[in-house]
Amino acid sequence: MGSLPSWYPFDPDEIKPAPMPLLLVQAFLNTRYYEDGRDLLANEEDARTWLTSAGLLPGAAGLSMAELESAREVRDGIRSLVEGGSRLAPLRELAGAHQARLIVQKDGALTLEPSRREDIGDGLLELLLIIRRAQEDGTWKRLRVCANPDCRWVFYDRSRNQQGHWCDMAVCGNRLKNRRLRARQASSTAP
Repeated sequence: MGSLPSWYPFDPDEIKPAPMPLLLVQAFLNTRYYEDGRDLLANEEDARTWLTSAGLLPGAAGLSMAELESAREVRDGIRSLVEGGSRLAPLRELAGAHQARLIVQKDGALTLEPSRREDIGDGLLELLLIIRRAQEDGTWKRLRVCANPDCRWVFYDRSRNQQGHWCDMAVCGNRLKNRRLRARQASSTAP
């Protein structure tokens, strides 16, 4: 598995990181902490810091409130994809507004990249291109949302049977199992 890349702009204690470059999508989705309500894309200063360190926003590029709102909508759309939902309008809008170009690498490999690197939209398009590659190579289906509704952390399921449910079994898994046990005990002792 290895260590996280030095640029990794989020949680250095990530225990279930996706392989590169899908890790960037995972980190983008985890800019929102559902457990305590923090959101690294909530204001321009925090968002600029995170997006720049992740390479999604060129350092000299502007970041308007409308662009920031669009980034949050794209994040929600990508999260919907992970959860099997259908909130695709922000992703379609992004894909329609930005273009990718085909690149022939030195080794002959063909890759798609955003045609420009000028604004947040180009960086967000890069996330969609990463998702496309992950869908093709099968790694996309391993990106999961923690089954703990209070947590909702996005993790990479490395289990052999691909049936992981918790970002951390010792924390979220045990928490929910204990809640269910207490609920069953309470219902069995109720008159």
